[in-house]
Amino acid sequence: MTKIVQIITLLALACSSLLVRAEEIPLRTQHPERHLVVKGDTLWDISAKFLKNPWQWPQIWQLNRERIKNPHWIYPGDVIVLDTSSGKPVLRLMRESVTLEPGVIVTPIQGDAIPAIQPSTILPFLTKPMLISPEALKAAPRIIAAQEEREILSPGTHIYVQGLPASPRTAWAVYREGEPVKNPENGEILGNEAHYLGEARLLRAGQPATLTVTQAKEEIAVKDKLIAIEDELNPAYIPHAPDKEIKGQIARVSEGINETGYGRVVVLNRGEAQGIERGHVLAVLRKGASMIDPESDPKHPLTIQLPDEPVGLVMVFKTFTHLSYALVMQSSQPIHAEDVVSTP
Repeated sequence: MTKIVQIITLLALACSSLLVRAEEIPLRTQHPERHLVVKGDTLWDISAKFLKNPWQWPQIWQLNRERIKNPHWIYPGDVIVLDTSSGKPVLRLMRESVTLEPGVIVTPIQGDAIPAIQPSTILPFLTKPMLISPEALKAAPRIIAAQEEREILSPGTHIYVQGLPASPRTAWAVYREGEPVKNPENGEILGNEAHYLGEARLLRAGQPATLTVTQAKEEIAVKDKLIAIEDELNPAYIPHAPDKEIKGQIARVSEGINETGYGRVVVLNRGEAQGIERGHVLAVLRKGASMIDPESDPKHPLTIQLPDEPVGLVMVFKTFTHLSYALVMQSSQPIHAEDVVSTP
């Protein structure tokens, strides 16, 4: 009975120790006591002023999941104050309302709320589709003919498109199927790159529908396909760690280069189906090499797997079913395709 009690006590202590570690929020050594929010600030930049781990931002604000998804509550002119009076760091917001007349108070406009990251960094990936799933690829509307049978479809040319939905959007991106994006774990095709060619605007719905080419970055031709342009240019999210263990890999580095670093975009082989959401921050790990133990018997060599080494952080900003876009927020070494990503 005594041994059982000892075991239970040890387990309880271990669990409480894990909980303490899980709740620890390390501050930066030279953190400010307060910060005046200015135009151009981002949630990531502000959190990095106070915290060693910026993804712990929701914890220091004591945010619930609903507020994580709707973070329009910090505006230029606000003052963020660090409160440690309870023994645990908590950030609080100070906002001075300006009274114009009795009963009338100036409040910030939602569109002025500071973003998670600078929108200009990821704008091309939000407005112009760069990835398309195999299912969407098969069903994508396609150009079947052009005005006066033209071969070069320049701005102003009318095009005829088969496969637009019954209630189509007005703005469409024209693209050509690019390289497949494969899962580095098993070679499965998770999607295709969408090589952006230009844009078209709907004139008349139907089968076929009539559109006019409004932009042509590259030559557009019959058989090229269309993807609806998203309306949401500044999606709302707060940097935060996933609430469960997620592990995957970098499937592709944007622009087809071999390595990348801070401020660049990567494609992950995890998406909505695996629980990935906008704002998730993941650690990037260089996969440890395998080596033969030099002290082992040559006839029966012992293989040792070296541990994965952390090389950076990425934050997800756009998700698909089995893929997602992530921005490199920190990198101590160049980041490569097939590097591991996991819950930090």
